[in-house]
Amino acid sequence: MARMNDPQGSEQGKGQQGAAAAAGAAGAGLRDTASEVGENLRNLGSQVRDQAGQQFDQMRQQANDYYEQGRQRAMEMEQSLEDYVQEKPIQSLLIAAGVGMLLGLLWKRS
Repeated sequence: MARMNDPQGSEQGKGQQGAAAAAGAAGAGLRDTASEVGENLRNLGSQVRDQAGQQFDQMRQQANDYYEQGRQRAMEMEQSLEDYVQEKPIQSLLIAAGVGMLLGLLWKRS
């Protein structure tokens, strides 16, 4: 009871209350900062996901273009070969026979 009437005791109580209030305010500020950081991370993750999706779509389109170019080139080569065979059938037959013999010899050795 003497402490309640003691001016030093009441100053200590006020100091403790002030420290507790400051700690509470600091805790609230820390929660707000943590909330902001969490929101910033979510936004950054969303931006990264969107950018990765755009890059994936761009690469897929580029791969599709390369595939189409290769397919067109193969069709052109096939047509050229057909034209060559029609123009020079005997020479084409001899070339095919030579390639067949070469492959047969290589296959026999392995």
